[in-house]
Amino acid sequence: MTVVAPFQLILAAILGLTVLLILIIRFKVQAVISILIGAIVIGLVAGMPAQDIINSVNEGVGTTLKNIALLVGIGSMFGAILEVSGGAQVLAVSLLKRFGERRAALALALTGLVVSIPVFFDAGLIILIPLAFSLSKTTGKSTLFYVIPLLAGLAVGHSFIPPTPGPVLVASMLGVDLGWVILVGFICGIPALIIAGPIWGRFCGKKFDIKLPSHIAQMPDVDSSKLPGFATVISIILIPLLLIMLKSLSGVLSLPESVTSVLLFLGEPFVALTITTVAAMLILGLKNGYKFQELEKVMTKSLEPVGLILLVTAAGGILRYVLQNSGLGEIIGNAISVSALPLVLVAFLLAALVRISIGSATVSMTMAAGIISSVPELAGLSAMYLACTVAAIAAGATVCSHFNDSGFWLVKSLVGMDEKTTLKTWTLMETLTGVVGFAFALILSFFA
Repeated sequence: MTVVAPFQLILAAILGLTVLLILIIRFKVQAVISILIGAIVIGLVAGMPAQDIINSVNEGVGTTLKNIALLVGIGSMFGAILEVSGGAQVLAVSLLKRFGERRAALALALTGLVVSIPVFFDAGLIILIPLAFSLSKTTGKSTLFYVIPLLAGLAVGHSFIPPTPGPVLVASMLGVDLGWVILVGFICGIPALIIAGPIWGRFCGKKFDIKLPSHIAQMPDVDSSKLPGFATVISIILIPLLLIMLKSLSGVLSLPESVTSVLLFLGEPFVALTITTVAAMLILGLKNGYKFQELEKVMTKSLEPVGLILLVTAAGGILRYVLQNSGLGEIIGNAISVSALPLVLVAFLLAALVRISIGSATVSMTMAAGIISSVPELAGLSAMYLACTVAAIAAGATVCSHFNDSGFWLVKSLVGMDEKTTLKTWTLMETLTGVVGFAFALILSFFA
């Protein structure tokens, strides 16, 4: 590799990232193309030979996708079965019955958390928001009493806890075991859920009296008799989490070699998700009257948004390897060391800046992970510290959802709020979620 002056490498990074942001923000160029062009600009300005840039692109795509392509695809199919079978609704209905009206907000937050692990955020919101509206209709309270906790649960599950795509792709790029990411994700996510959900929702509900959308006011109540059993649904959702956690624990427990081998195999994320999806097909699908042909159509349809996620992820991998192979990764690592700022804090700030600029949580995670993963010092960090870094990136990619985020407009339209109220409620809820989650990740990192 040709030796290049640090100033030239820093200039390359600034120009490349500036081009990337301008393409997305000013000219609305698709994120994948923008990231790819930005990475190429970095390589050219950094003085990388053309063949090295091409090799970095190929390395970034291949290395990144080989770890997560199956996970995203299989997870999407599992989420689709959970959706069409009514599994998401049964979680909400059952938890609401168990928690009662006084703790309904907490029940909705927990439901959002569990559902968003296998189901994409947008789909989970559309599936579950009628339950929040139903409670609002029954109690006569502002819809925000129930919608905000539901949104907080969905946001935490979407950002912090595998096998949802965001933390999976960040964990893959940083090379950290998913078992640690799940554990740290729950530790950071639960306090964020409580503060940004029921507590913030109570404040918003008292301050903003948002009525039911007119087309929702006459909606029928949920018929719980047509839903699968609560224990069945929750057991299936927990299968991949438990198997992945057992795989991580097998490395620290004194178990017979044969048992360890089995746990390592079953806890491999793609194996765990495959087992879960097959269980969902048989128990939630066939037992509820679906035929294999119908399930095949549902599962194939669910793969439509997967292509974009994988391409954005691949683009993040390209950015990582161009930074790394040009020598910028070492400079970034040295700058972090000299600044004395914790890597967890740097990761949070990078993701937050991209989130505020671009809007997309997935792109924010991808870009921040691409930059952080190019730092050579990662190799010497503990698995727990790396998991805290994953949580920090997820937290940064959650804050400050505003006009450039599709989630902002989805929530605004579904709840029936104006832009100003959406900023005061949804945007602050997302920011609370990210800040609280990051605070716990930072505290936890001190003990890693």
